[in-house]
Amino acid sequence: MLSGYTFSELLSIFTMQGFAGLSLFSVFLLMALGLAVIFGQMGVINMAHGEFMILGAYTTYVTSNLFQAYAPGLFSFYFFVAVIVSFFVAGALGAFIEWAVIRHLYSRPLDTLLATWGLSLILQQVYRSIFGAKEVTVILPDWMMGALQVTDSIEIPINGLIVLILTLMVTIFMWVVMFRSRLGISLRAVVLNRPMAGAVGINTAFVDRVTFSFGCGIAGIAGCAFTMIGSTGPTAGQLYIVDTFLVVVFGGAGTLIGTVCSAFGIAQAQSVMEFFMSGSMAKVITLLIVVGILMIRPQGLFAVKVRK
Repeated sequence: MLSGYTFSELLSIFTMQGFAGLSLFSVFLLMALGLAVIFGQMGVINMAHGEFMILGAYTTYVTSNLFQAYAPGLFSFYFFVAVIVSFFVAGALGAFIEWAVIRHLYSRPLDTLLATWGLSLILQQVYRSIFGAKEVTVILPDWMMGALQVTDSIEIPINGLIVLILTLMVTIFMWVVMFRSRLGISLRAVVLNRPMAGAVGINTAFVDRVTFSFGCGIAGIAGCAFTMIGSTGPTAGQLYIVDTFLVVVFGGAGTLIGTVCSAFGIAQAQSVMEFFMSGSMAKVITLLIVVGILMIRPQGLFAVKVRK
């Protein structure tokens, strides 16, 4: 596979694919951060998580068109507005879904799987009815175009760097919410002992709704980042849902550092192998490696330590 390349060529290939993998890592991590809250903390198998990402992508598409039509002078700044709007739109839909469906299915993971799978099909059809079956592409501002020339053979896309910076900011925000905020303390209390948390005055139903909404909002931001590196279609979210669950389980459900390390490893492995073989074969080999590691360490890379 590596024969026929000189050392300098391999170095350039690995470097370029490494930077390309950072864009994939950003989408994986943003998706997995939201799913780590919903699945890792709440135990809800949300098969519609990819559709919340696509909702954020379509929200970004609509926002860019509105800026282009009604505020062309501010078009260069629409991305920052789209990030905030995507978070609140996806979060609002998540809060409604939790109230209408999910709250009746807690402690029934298989039922949540079936219900959210049906929800994903409904949302796909809604997107298809509103935006059409064809994929749409967001127009990027001029300052997001182009690449930084590192060497004669290595270029770093500017939009990829922006997505990576956004991912780092969201990750830090997620850490602050989970470990330095009242919501995070309440969430962890509910996860560890729901009856006792309710007994000390925590509104467990409200915590569940806000947590599910927050996870869906993070998925909306992932959709906003996704528009920077790819086109958006009604079924695009399903292409990432399996990888996202793989990232969460491989890293260790409920651990932030595990999610980051898992997303980075899987994204880099897929990106590098896709250069030397087909994309489907790269996914198969990555999956086999992850399954092999999970057979040895079923709790994932990082396990949550709980005092017994």
